[in-house]
Formats: sequence, structure tokens, C-alpha cells
Amino acid sequence: MVRLNIGRLTPHDEIVHELTISSPQNPRVKEALRLRERRHREATGQTLIDGARELLRALDAGVAIDGAFVCAEQCTSEECRRALDRLAGAAGRISPVTSAVFEKLAFGERADGILAIARPPRRKISDFVLPPDPLIAVVEGDEKPGNLRAVLRSADAAGVSAVIAADSRTNLYNPNTIRASLGTVFTVSVVEASTNATKAWLEERGIRVVAARVDADRLYTGVDLIGPLAIVLGSETAGLTPAWSGPDVLAVRIPMLGAADSLNVSASAAILFYEALSQRTLSQHSIG
Repeated sequence: MVRLNIGRLTPHDEIVHELTISSPQNPRVKEALRLRERRHREATGQTLIDGARELLRALDAGVAIDGAFVCAEQCTSEECRRALDRLAGAAGRISPVTSAVFEKLAFGERADGILAIARPPRRKISDFVLPPDPLIAVVEGDEKPGNLRAVLRSADAAGVSAVIAADSRTNLYNPNTIRASLGTVFTVSVVEASTNATKAWLEERGIRVVAARVDADRLYTGVDLIGPLAIVLGSETAGLTPAWSGPDVLAVRIPMLGAADSLNVSASAAILFYEALSQRTLSQHSIG
């Protein structure tokens, strides 16, 4: 058996639970690898969280951890040690693995040496608890995890109250989304819902809707983004569906002075979120 000293982690430390897994054919490793598939994630209600920072944010949000894999040679940062310490009382089975096995399990180039099997929350739009003047982001029909993860990071940074993935073609808790969002998928209130349910929910609460459209007449800088508001964005290829047209939706555009006629949805989101933040900050200062 091997034993891990959480306070002083070195490549020679040991984990109490079992012998180090050295083969990617190990049944637990193979089962974890299946969670890369959306179908298996949906069937089990589980996903993979790769990275110490991401895992710490998940733990802070109360996400249930069913187990974890740890590579002692790579788990050398203070964040990884803290994550491992937290897992000692929150996770199920913790398995030590070799570097070669961890490379099979991990995502991307940044290897923290820790990967968890988690059971993320299954929230509904009705679960949202909003502040008095919420700023809500709606991302409709996006099919790329990279876009959603970037929107989540911008939403977290700009203080967006909630994010709704409407008619999403990607999975909210895709391991790539979790990894590249740096775990902000757990720090922002976010749910998946249909476009119809989203629109009805906004209408019931009297939340104004501003939709980003390339053909809109008004610039985003010329509209009021203060008060209860939803900023709606569509995919770069398909744009928004007709549900976000009509007199109850204010269309705005971001000026495009070059050859391209639109920005990536994550870039558009960041611009609009920070314009809303700027207006709200100035409004608060003027009142004060």
C-alpha cells in the first residue's frame, strides 16, 4: 500500500486507499474516461473536474464528489494540496495513479495532478434567486463548449447575476467547459432551459430584454442597461431565433469597422457585460 502525506506531498508520498494504478485499462480509469461522452454523463449524472482550482471552486459551491484520481508527481502546487486536503472529507474513493495514466485522464496542457468524478447540480430556471436589479445573460443555441466557457468567465468577472443556456447544443458540465472556464461554471448561477421557457420566465418577472443583433439600428452604448435586464446572445453562425424579435425586445449592435460582420459570441458577451457594469457603477456613484 502507499500512503499520502497531504501536508507534504512529494512523488514518494503514499495514498492509503489502494495500490497506485499504472494501467489505463484499469476498470475505474476506463469508467472515468467514458465520462468524456455526453451520453454517459447524462446517464450517470456525473462529470469530470480536472484541475485544483476548478475542483476547489466546485467544493466551495457544494458540488458532490464521488471519487478522485491523484498523481503525486504532478500534485505539487499549494492549490493541489489544498484540494486534496478538502477531498479527504468530501470525496469517495481517492486513487493514486502514475503520470502515464493521469495523462490519459487529464484535459489540456496544464496538469495539476488531480481529477475528480463529480455530480454537478441539476438546477432549474425556477431555482434562481435573484438580487433586486439582476443582470442576466442568455446564450441561445450555442454549439461550442469553448464559447460557453468564455461567456461564463466574463459573466463571473463582470458580476452577472445568472446565465441561461437556452436550447444549448453543448453540455453545460462538459469537462472541457469546466476546465477552460477555470471552474466559474460553479461560481455563476447557471442553468439550461428551452428558449420558450426562458422567455416566459423573463416576462413573468418583468425583466427587460436586450438582444445583440448584427442588423440592429441602435448601438449598444446608446441604450439603458440599468435595472432588471437580460442580455441575449446567439451563436455567430445562426444568430438568434425569431423568439427574440418583436416590440418587447430591444435589439442592439456592436459596431464592426472591418471586413467581418460579427464577433464571436464570447467577445460580444464581454463587451455587453462590461458596458452594463459601467452604467450600473456610474449610476450607483451618482446616487451616492
